[in-house]
Amino acid sequence: MKFWILLLCLSPSLVLADIYKSVDADGHVTYSSAPIKGGKRIVLSAPTQNTPNHVRASATPHDFPRVTDEAQKGRDGSRRKILEDELKAEVGLMEAAKQSLQVAEAHRPRDAEKIKGLTRQLDLHQGNIAALKTELSKLK
Repeated sequence: MKFWILLLCLSPSLVLADIYKSVDADGHVTYSSAPIKGGKRIVLSAPTQNTPNHVRASATPHDFPRVTDEAQKGRDGSRRKILEDELKAEVGLMEAAKQSLQVAEAHRPRDAEKIKGLTRQLDLHQGNIAALKTELSKLK
């Protein structure tokens, strides 16, 4: 049994099955591994083992515009400054949302809709802060 499993794993071309496609009168598409009445067999080729998915079909042209290291450092510095400013603003908005939520919970504990909206706002700001920190950590 182990021999057959190993053989199937090592030979992907043996694993490929026939696939059939059918489109009904309403335009619904159905795929199946068994023949379907009115369906057509789809011919698939085995993936090649030696061509990685991330390789481009053609190389970058020699006259393609390039950015100097100095220009890129300047862009990265500008990006860092923008992200830091956005982070500072989001922290301020989060603090304001926290205070609004605390006030609403203290003065209007029965106003569930308002509290729910303020909680969503707080969650949004916390998510934005996490995303900005992630982006800042990716910078060199």
